Amino acid sequence: MGLSIKKSEFTAEEFERFAAKVRTDLTALTRLLEQPGFGEGESSIGAEVEFYIVNPDLLVQPINKEIAARVQDPQLTVELNRFNLEYNLSPQGFRGDPFARTEQELLAAIRRINQHAKPLGGELVPIGILPTLRQSDMGAEAMTDEPRYHALSNALLKQRGQPFSIHIGGNDVIDLEADDVYMEGANTSFQLHWRVPAHRFADYFNAVQLVTPIALALASNSPSLFGHHLWDETRIALFKQSIDSRSPNHKTWRHPPRVYYGNGWARNAWELFAASASLYPPIIPVMSDEDPMDVIDRGEVPKLAELRLHQGTTWPWNRAIFDHTDGGHLRIEIRSMPAGPTAVDMCANGLFVIGAALAVLDDISHLTSILPFHYTEHNFYRAAKYGIDAEIIWPHKDQVQLQDTPLLTVARELLPRAREALKRTAVDETEIHRLLGIIEGRIETGMSGARWQRHITESLFRTLSPDEAFRSMLSLYMANQKTNRPLHEWTLSP
Repeated sequence: MGLSIKKSEFTAEEFERFAAKVRTDLTALTRLLEQPGFGEGESSIGAEVEFYIVNPDLLVQPINKEIAARVQDPQLTVELNRFNLEYNLSPQGFRGDPFARTEQELLAAIRRINQHAKPLGGELVPIGILPTLRQSDMGAEAMTDEPRYHALSNALLKQRGQPFSIHIGGNDVIDLEADDVYMEGANTSFQLHWRVPAHRFADYFNAVQLVTPIALALASNSPSLFGHHLWDETRIALFKQSIDSRSPNHKTWRHPPRVYYGNGWARNAWELFAASASLYPPIIPVMSDEDPMDVIDRGEVPKLAELRLHQGTTWPWNRAIFDHTDGGHLRIEIRSMPAGPTAVDMCANGLFVIGAALAVLDDISHLTSILPFHYTEHNFYRAAKYGIDAEIIWPHKDQVQLQDTPLLTVARELLPRAREALKRTAVDETEIHRLLGIIEGRIETGMSGARWQRHITESLFRTLSPDEAFRSMLSLYMANQKTNRPLHEWTLSP
């Protein structure tokens, strides 16, 4: 969705031409995937981090375009709402200390952006949902004035035909309606890209799908919205509902929403792209001049711009990515983890999810055959709701019967296996020890960002009003975040 477009309204013919081009791109992708050696090459990682911008009172500051204009960094982009920014980190080969390099780049970027934001009364905060966000901060005027966001909004609203309904349970249920997609901008995330071998893409993808609930629970950092204590990862429910374009009046069959966990265990890479094309109508039909078949006939790799754009307007929590660079390759975009609390915590989350996926990779065919896919989807939503207290259905290679298991029990068993799997890669042992030590610290203390936020806020409720308690907690959070000390080492006294 980082593309630059000139208009936000399109004709029926433009949508039809775009859909036809997506089908052509799918045929071209088939040819590419059949080429011997396609997508082979060094494993690598990349990441995107989204931020809130706050003012000195720790309320949202809607100045993303003003900051971006001052910073002048092509890796910095504006997001859907005017109080959000996103930084795109440089790809790193998966060798040596890739996450240490990512961490240092991110810390330097935050310092540099904050230098430009400060004179405007702004400061970045990496956090899943800002605790001081108010309903009055939201609305059509909160959205960034960019044609791509107007196009997105127009298309999704037209498909839905009525306002978006948001209902999230928890300790303090929330029910509200939004007349546009601006509620999506309440969510900020840490999105990890992992380049994997194309010929084994389905195995890697399924391994990531299986372990994502564990990583999500340990990373959870979004326990509230508008002063309501909700899920440990409230973002998961909010994002899904805030852009659910399905019309409530036309639910004649169980059509999946555009934000979804998956439609079953993957059998190959191609079907993940094909399913997006067949299930979801285009919403931003911007065309390129490329003839992908001609490009392949010349022995080159096409960009498949329409297919990539369409894939970017569906939001599975783990998404297949085609990239034409470096001879063409495939990546898994791991999209469910929240922003924050610190740069080092986000990097630990990233290394853990890769290590955990590698730990189950050799057994993935067996594990997916004994665990029906809907249980993994169930695990994901349990992890989002209950965080580290979740119970999940976890398959074991030698088990006879599936049963509920505490998520932390699974995490304790998986962590040493992730460490061993990572030792077989080109990543330095010091990087593995440092970052997985942070995951171990969270497991042993039973502490996540969500739990820390909730604990501090509830302590402050005894002496402060709810608004003051959330603001004081956020102030403590930001002070801790600036030290880059991992979350499990933060003090629990307000």
